[in-house]
Amino acid sequence: MSSWGKAGFLAFSLLLTIAPGSRLPAHAQAAHYDLLLKGGHVIDPTNNVDRVADVGVAAGKIAAVGESIPASEAGKVVDVSGLYVTPGLIDIHYHVGHGGAPLNWFAPEARSHSASPGVPADLALAAGVTTVVDAGTTGADTFVQEKLEVIDHAKVRVLAFLNIVADGMNGGLEQTVDQMDPQLCAQTIRKFPDLIVGVKTAHFWTEKPWDELHAPWAAVDRAEECGRLANVPVMFDFWPRPDRTYAELILKKMRPGDIHTHVFAQQFPILLPDGKLNPILAEASRRGVIFDVGHGEGSFWFRNAVPAVKQGFIPDSMSTDLHLGNFTVLSMTEVLSKFLAMGVPLEDLIRRSTVNPAKEIHRPELGTLSVGQEADVAVLELLHGHFGYIDDGYARMDGNLKVVARMTVRAGRILFDPSGLSMVEWEKAPKQYFTTPESGNAPRATADDYPRH
Repeated sequence: MSSWGKAGFLAFSLLLTIAPGSRLPAHAQAAHYDLLLKGGHVIDPTNNVDRVADVGVAAGKIAAVGESIPASEAGKVVDVSGLYVTPGLIDIHYHVGHGGAPLNWFAPEARSHSASPGVPADLALAAGVTTVVDAGTTGADTFVQEKLEVIDHAKVRVLAFLNIVADGMNGGLEQTVDQMDPQLCAQTIRKFPDLIVGVKTAHFWTEKPWDELHAPWAAVDRAEECGRLANVPVMFDFWPRPDRTYAELILKKMRPGDIHTHVFAQQFPILLPDGKLNPILAEASRRGVIFDVGHGEGSFWFRNAVPAVKQGFIPDSMSTDLHLGNFTVLSMTEVLSKFLAMGVPLEDLIRRSTVNPAKEIHRPELGTLSVGQEADVAVLELLHGHFGYIDDGYARMDGNLKVVARMTVRAGRILFDPSGLSMVEWEKAPKQYFTTPESGNAPRATADDYPRH
């Protein structure tokens, strides 16, 4: 089995696909809803819903949100009492990469040949995420490969920020300014407006002395030019230097709607020497600059995050920067749980994981349970107990709350349900549930063979 195949198998072994709306048996033909999530606490910031309610799904769309929807009107009913029902979460800093997740990416020979650090896109479903945005893994010359190999096949919705570097990340050309062609970048974005939501710049000339080929603001300025040409936001992964300061980036270079990711990385002066929040953050926010978590394996430090949150600074959007370097310890729900431990209410975190990122990428139809929109839904459980969380400096913070995903619905299909919320008890399963070689060619059971409610 190939490296990609092994990674895909490991990720997809987490997922069980159930299609509530397909091949309904005779007794369910008159059902008003294909799927009914019943009795959960619905949090839908777009529609100011924060109460116990039922969610009905029909033909892959949200059909109703209301109290006491009769179970008899649904083809399949799932009892989600005691759980939270939210719009599918949106992770705007993720790395799928083209070719999936080669397990040998850590080998030097792999990294030197355009190997991708991305994880399988559908791994996000295990954290209640229904939309991921690849954060600049590919550029104008490599995006089509990512589209053909990943985006076109993923069950999760995959969008992308296009790297200003035409070759994208990890191809050895990130420091080559000639690779940063704003016209080519904008042309590619206009060619795929349904998939590409913005521009990304990252990792440019962090330590070496400036020279005639590497000016301080070369990558930033070219990314901004592409953003203006294509009328899309720019996401910045930035490293400040004495002649390329953080203040100048967020107060002068970035436009309203541009996104600074990795906001709690150690290189940023989030806090003043006296521990108070740097006032440039509030000034940048007033200018319309967006701040994003972008946790990653080296960009989240409690020494920045905890004091900032206590002083009222909470990033506009939550995101993971998930890639091969951190997928074993990080997920979207883990990021949310860390902010829960810092005292941020769950309702606020859902807003910053749904409607806020949807606005940031100019996709207002996402991150909502509005009737008529695609039925992307997360079913979450809030656990109470003793939990430990780590930052990228290997320091721990303790908390008494943790959020986990119990079920993920994408376009009306149940794609993640590890505890079997939607499934029948095994004793009640139809005969096709279990077959042996001696049983002949009996068809395997499908979701439509199971009792509906």
